[in-house]
Parts: sequence; C-alpha cells; structure tokens
Amino acid sequence: MDGLLIDSEPLWEEAGAELLQSYGVELTSEQYQSSTGLRTREWITHWFNHFHIDNKYVESATAQIINAAIEKIGARGAGMPGVSQIFSFLQEEGITMAIATSSPLQLVDIVVEKLNIGQYLTCMVSAEDLPYGKPHPAVYLDCAARLGVTPSQCICFEDSFNGMIAVKAARMKCVVIPAPHVHHQNRWDAADLKLRSLLDFGAKELELCEQ
Repeated sequence: MDGLLIDSEPLWEEAGAELLQSYGVELTSEQYQSSTGLRTREWITHWFNHFHIDNKYVESATAQIINAAIEKIGARGAGMPGVSQIFSFLQEEGITMAIATSSPLQLVDIVVEKLNIGQYLTCMVSAEDLPYGKPHPAVYLDCAARLGVTPSQCICFEDSFNGMIAVKAARMKCVVIPAPHVHHQNRWDAADLKLRSLLDFGAKELELCEQ
C-alpha cells in the first residue's frame, strides 16, 4: 500500500525523522530506505537499537509516529499513477484483490477511502496483528488464506525490498515497482517482474505472471 498505491513513504519518512529528532538523532534517506516495509514497532526498535535509545520509549514512540503518519497521509497523501487503471483492469480480468500491508488498519481505512478503492477489495490484512512482519511472509500467507486461495495462485505488487522478500518467501509471484532513485539496483532481480509504474501493467504482464 505505502509507496505503491499511495505516495506516503515521504510522509512516513517525515514522521520518522521528526520522531527521531525528538530523541536527538538524524536519519539519512539511505538509512530510511533500508528499513521500508517493516512494521512500525519493528522500525522504531531497529533504529532505537542502532542509535542506542532506551527501548522503554518504544511503545510511546510507536503510537507517536503512527498518529503523525495518519495525520500527514490523510491530509497530503496522493494516489500513485495507475491506481484506478490497475484496479479496473484486474476487476475486468476477474481477479480477486486484497491489500496486505505492514501499516495499521486504521491507516488502511483512510487510504482506501481516499483512493476510493473499497469496492475492489475482498479483504484488507495488516501485519501489525501478526506474530511476524515483513520480510517474513506471514501477512501474505494470511491474506491468501482469507481469500481462500493457495500462495501459488497469487500475484503481489510491492515497492519495498523487505516486501519483495516476503512475497518470494510466500512462494508467490512478485511484481516490484521500486522508487525511481533505486529502480536501477540489481537487488530487485529476485522479483518476477520489475516495472516503473502501475501504468505499465496490462494483459501482457498479467500473462507473464500467470505462466
């Protein structure tokens, strides 16, 4: 969802930077990119450990960053190119759709309403309530179970490295759409298909994923 359907990663990064600045540390953009796809609490714990910040503040910091991100995304989040087109296309192809995300369902609800895509979705699954988050495949496996399909029947769209690893660990097909400034990196080669935009996914790409 984040960075794929809605241009929210800069707003999550902004919320994370503000949070860490309140503890007297700065996070580079490269550092942020290395941790995209993690659940919020895991993201906080990862960087708190990195910067030697007492873990007793993890819970309050997690709530703080989620609230800030929800406010920012609700106010300024914009849909990514191709969102309406790909949902319409996949619906015409008779494909069941769902959202599997590391973000809390409170934010998912806001994004779904903002993008007006609720009518396309059979379910929405958050890794926040699961034992493990990405790069563990739990959220994707849980989503497939709720849809009543096997992992091998699923095509997943991702923008983060941790998400891509989760998809492949779930033994699902992965279409990755990395951010433009990291699109050239060869770490995305593990995906089944790499595109520059949702606008680039059509009948040909669907056929390739179904093979």
